[in-house]
Amino acid sequence: MSSTPVPPLGQSTLHAVQVLGRGSSGSGAHVRSLAAGLVARGVRVTVCAPQAAERAYDFTGAGARFVSAEARADPSALTALRAVCADADLVHAHGLRAAVRASLALGGRHGTPLVVTWHTSIHAEGARAQLVRLTERRAARAATVLLGACSELVERARKRGARDARLAAVAVPEAEPSSSSGTAPAWCDDGERRCTKARAELGAVGRPLLLAVGRLEPWQGHGPLLDATRAWRDLEPQPLLALAGEGNERAELQRRIDGEDLPVRLLGRREDVTELLAAADVAVLPSRWEARALFAQEALRAGVPLVATAVGGVPELVGEAAELVPYGDAAALANAVTRLLDAPERRAELAAAGRAQAATWPTEDETVAQVLSIYDELEDRRRSAPRR
Repeated sequence: MSSTPVPPLGQSTLHAVQVLGRGSSGSGAHVRSLAAGLVARGVRVTVCAPQAAERAYDFTGAGARFVSAEARADPSALTALRAVCADADLVHAHGLRAAVRASLALGGRHGTPLVVTWHTSIHAEGARAQLVRLTERRAARAATVLLGACSELVERARKRGARDARLAAVAVPEAEPSSSSGTAPAWCDDGERRCTKARAELGAVGRPLLLAVGRLEPWQGHGPLLDATRAWRDLEPQPLLALAGEGNERAELQRRIDGEDLPVRLLGRREDVTELLAAADVAVLPSRWEARALFAQEALRAGVPLVATAVGGVPELVGEAAELVPYGDAAALANAVTRLLDAPERRAELAAAGRAQAATWPTEDETVAQVLSIYDELEDRRRSAPRR
């Protein structure tokens, strides 16, 4: 399935350059995992990304060479990227903008394959939506092989002109499970959920705790989510929604929370999502679009019942292990959460189904093996191609 760690006599080690933009939590963690797995299999890996991504994901700690490269397409940035790619056997770009920069840096150089992983969709409206379509078309047509994180992205890539588009589920590192202690919340009938320090700090002792995690941007669906919380104000005990993340909508969301007296706490950026999930009774994902949502993966692995919008790759990811509702339907979202809070047996059923569904997802090793098999395929094709 994968190459041997030691290259054949007379052949040099494969050099794969990974190009990353600003690096979302999913793509950055994936590149770190991929770099570690490839290095362990004898591949020489260089990661080109902004310095902030190196601080967040420690690519050098994974055994890769790191080159600071800003996520810009100006001449100086492209010249620097071109120098790094000069001796690459292949270039692997993560995200559409990174793919365009990588294709410009390669400049159509014959013999250097470009692999593109399309992790998610770029959200845009109006005139900017046309620019996004052009970016998608440019990235799709430049890629020797395009890997889509969900079937919808694979199909879109083909429509945009991709020569070879394949499904490649992106596995990210599994967080260490958190242990919790204390007594079960008074409202809870199943006795499985435990009070934790996080729960007490949030003010959710003796009341249900709902958790949502995501950037505070319009496409994340937090407007409809706040609409849904109005239906929970009259419940006894009243659930608390904890919303972790930062973004441009924070001030507007806080204004609504204060003005409408909504049972919501904005937590800002948090590094302890695993601990927050251990304290939560229900996880909520209200996004307009997702491919393989990291938060959904974390919730199912942790056995936390999930209510999510049926968009993009979410149904494909969660299967029957979550309650799915239409995007933007606040009433459906509120009703799904209320039903779960009233049904401990259903929560327990979803918790077990979530862990079982998570066990069907590809592991990090399987993801690395799939990517390396594509690298091998392209390297064999390159070596067998007639010289020009």
